[in-house]
Amino acid sequence: MKARVHVTLKTGVLDPQGKAVAHALDSLGFEGVNDVRQGKYLELDLAENDPDKAHAAVDDMCRKLLANMVIENYAIELDT
Repeated sequence: MKARVHVTLKTGVLDPQGKAVAHALDSLGFEGVNDVRQGKYLELDLAENDPDKAHAAVDDMCRKLLANMVIENYAIELDT
């Protein structure tokens, strides 16, 4: 089973890398980009076939390693 995890900064957390990307886009002539928030995308290939167990395992991985729970949110998608 494949799991996709999107990790993003929580609202209100400063994102200097996102600001740098927004500035670079503006410098390259891409107008109309009001803000950029940068995050992480991970794909996991799991041996688990039960969607509930897989989601619980990935959730545990996110809480313990993949996301910083103080400043980041995460979303899990499973391909069953």
